[in-house]
Amino acid sequence: MGLTQEQKEEIRRKVIEALKEVYDPEIPVNVWDLGLIEEISVNDEGYVDIKMMLTAIGCPVSATIAYMAEATVWDKVKEAKGVNVEVVWDHPWSPDRVTPEGREQLKVIYGYDIVEDWKAAYQYQQGGGAGSAQSRARSKQISAA
Repeated sequence: MGLTQEQKEEIRRKVIEALKEVYDPEIPVNVWDLGLIEEISVNDEGYVDIKMMLTAIGCPVSATIAYMAEATVWDKVKEAKGVNVEVVWDHPWSPDRVTPEGREQLKVIYGYDIVEDWKAAYQYQQGGGAGSAQSRARSKQISAA
């Protein structure tokens, strides 16, 4: 007999809490609040599959972030029978994915709502990589200082 839906939801909640301890090394916000987690599924046996996106294609630390997410979930969620993190590139990350909590964290760090700058740059690029949008936002913040 497998896990109940309630047990799977409890594991999923714990996975989310664990992911809030994993940070993108370039952006000081955790991977959950940055909106990098595309999907979390828990099967009837308790195996956890996580689909994760990154802010930019070609991110040099993609394997590291995925490993950190997998290791942290494995360490923190004792009920998980196994953990697999897959980096997906089906569609690009968008600043719209940042949670309200993530936006607040960014406001504290940068002193203003940098997500609005990311959105403007992201829309300007008409589907271009968010990495460039981040660079524009950082440049704007640096030049304003």
